[in-house]
Amino acid sequence: MSVTEIIELSAAEAARETAAGELSAEELFNAYRVRAAADAHELNCFTWVAPEGSAGPAANDSAGTDAPLGGVPLAVKDLFCTKGVLSQSGSRILEGYQPPYTATAVRRLLQAGASLLGKTNQDEFAMGSSTENSAFGPTLNPWDRTRVPGGSSGGSAAAVAAGLVPWALGTDTGGSIRQPAALCGIVGLKPTYGSVSRYGMIAFASSLDQAGPLTRDVTDAALLLRHMVGRDPCDATSLRFPHEIELPRAERLDGIRLGVPAELTGGAADGGSEGAGAGASIEGQGIEAGVLDAFRAVLDRAAALGAEVVERVSLPHAPHALSAYYVLAPAEASSNLARFDGVRYGLRAQDAEDLLDMYERTRAAGFGKEVRRRIMIGTYVLSAGYYDAYYLRAQKVRTLIKRDFEACFEAGINAILTPTTPSAAFGIGEKGRADPIEMYLNDVFTVTVNMAGLPGISVPAGRDAHGLPLGLQLIGRPFDEETLFALGAAIEQAAGPISCERWW
Repeated sequence: MSVTEIIELSAAEAARETAAGELSAEELFNAYRVRAAADAHELNCFTWVAPEGSAGPAANDSAGTDAPLGGVPLAVKDLFCTKGVLSQSGSRILEGYQPPYTATAVRRLLQAGASLLGKTNQDEFAMGSSTENSAFGPTLNPWDRTRVPGGSSGGSAAAVAAGLVPWALGTDTGGSIRQPAALCGIVGLKPTYGSVSRYGMIAFASSLDQAGPLTRDVTDAALLLRHMVGRDPCDATSLRFPHEIELPRAERLDGIRLGVPAELTGGAADGGSEGAGAGASIEGQGIEAGVLDAFRAVLDRAAALGAEVVERVSLPHAPHALSAYYVLAPAEASSNLARFDGVRYGLRAQDAEDLLDMYERTRAAGFGKEVRRRIMIGTYVLSAGYYDAYYLRAQKVRTLIKRDFEACFEAGINAILTPTTPSAAFGIGEKGRADPIEMYLNDVFTVTVNMAGLPGISVPAGRDAHGLPLGLQLIGRPFDEETLFALGAAIEQAAGPISCERWW
């Protein structure tokens, strides 16, 4: 089998080929290893790649290549701890850190037969929407090297889109899997909170972080998630998944009710903005016309497949989600990142006058601008005199957002649809330098999912006028990822692939 034929296989197809003996796991691994190693001067997707001569599948403490994932190469975001392999979370403060253990989500995939190909670039400590905030330089979008791949899991998304790895792991705190998936034209799933263990993930905001897959198609996402979920005694927030995840079969959507929230689409379902809920919509906040056009086209496609599109489903508190998120997430980050002090691992400032001076110098040199900004915001909102006004109020908004979703699902809605991002991939250096809020608005469609702990998936929704990919977000009930997979697969098949062919 030629390298081109190998690269064209989906992860599920590659696993079947190795199981059938048509393709050796070593041949599969080496085909991708060569491509990933050559990426250092192209897209900058990787912070570490398995070295030449690596044993590949045989190097894993796993069940071997006869396991369900058949030796298929896997890339994981830099913030997942991997034993003996650099795990730096995109930050200089963890420079050279090699953990003594492997994150549960990664370990489970290796035990299922996946092979660790590389660690992927990311925004520092997952704080960003563009993968520009990395100590190792920005990752470039494979569709257009002058544009960002999204973030914070931009390295994982770009690597999958460019055919450098069949699939990858990312993390999603406010959209960091779904947003780069949309901007790179692939599938990205944020699972139900608690369904995947967070043990071994270098934390950003513990009540919001969740690991999930980035893949070329919905079937691969379902296959990878199947081997990630489950209770973990090392993570008290992890939960038993109620059933084994079945792979989707693309089919019609008869009997499915899809809700379109006016507050998150500006009335895109019917092209209008008048009526209930529209006054609180996010219309006009930087949403490109092409995004809403593509969204309407997907709604028409879903209706043609038999779905009932319920217009103007109400999520009245959704417009407040972004503000609440940027109180809660920095508050948790300020606590989580207090452990990085230069004493036990990573960077340590030299020539300090005393211990306190060493702490201050290390953190000033080790943390990037965006991380320092969020630590200061988080410390402020948790401080005496401001806790009630900011943090406590944001927690109340979070509860109201969760109740809004519950009301929709109780009314018989099977899934809620929104665009994934307000625009296609934007230029490197284009947003956030003068005004950070300009960058934060990229999360306007995605943060509600994390605030409510729900599953959300982004699937390709066509291209804009410049040929850049756009994404559709599907939001489901807790632990109902299978409905999202079925919907996504049907829409995916009807739309056809939009792969970035020139990189293959």
